[in-house]
Amino acid sequence: MYDLLSRGGGLMYPIFFCSVLALAIFLQRYYTFYRFQNGNRALNDKLQPLIRENLYKAALDYCLQTDAPLSRVYATALRQAGKPRAEIKSVVEEVGVREVAPLERYLGLLGTIATISPLLGLLGTVIGMIKAFNVLAVEGVGTPASLGGGISEALITTAAGLTVAIPTLLMHKYLTGRVDRITLDMEDKALQVVDLLGD
Repeated sequence: MYDLLSRGGGLMYPIFFCSVLALAIFLQRYYTFYRFQNGNRALNDKLQPLIRENLYKAALDYCLQTDAPLSRVYATALRQAGKPRAEIKSVVEEVGVREVAPLERYLGLLGTIATISPLLGLLGTVIGMIKAFNVLAVEGVGTPASLGGGISEALITTAAGLTVAIPTLLMHKYLTGRVDRITLDMEDKALQVVDLLGD
């Protein structure tokens, strides 16, 4: 790895850093989404029966003891119990938007990494080709070995940039899709509660 980094030139280090950062973001977001969905499922299984039995106080107390985004949405809905459905739905939607927003944290950075990685590789390609042409300018046609360093650097950085960008783009698309599915699931669960609480 160190040999590859050194042969690729200085731009290999930011490309390598981008790869590590992208993987760290993906793993952190994946774990966060996993906990988020499991917590929502457990909370919903606990609260739906209480709400159906009109045990609003017990349901609200449970929500206040649980630190989860869906619990705050449910707590907001429970505080509006007995009001018109449209009014409850409006308040719940406002809270839901705020609670879902943190799910998109770091996804913009992941998208940026997918965008700049091939550009860094392209920049490395340009720098490598400049070195190769400088050798030509100084030594003439020379030998393949004399040109090899610059051309090798150009090819390595291009390959490295694409190697980081392609999986990062796939990770970004996957996580964005997960956010959309979690959001729809939260909306569905929140609307079920709204239907139970509204007049």
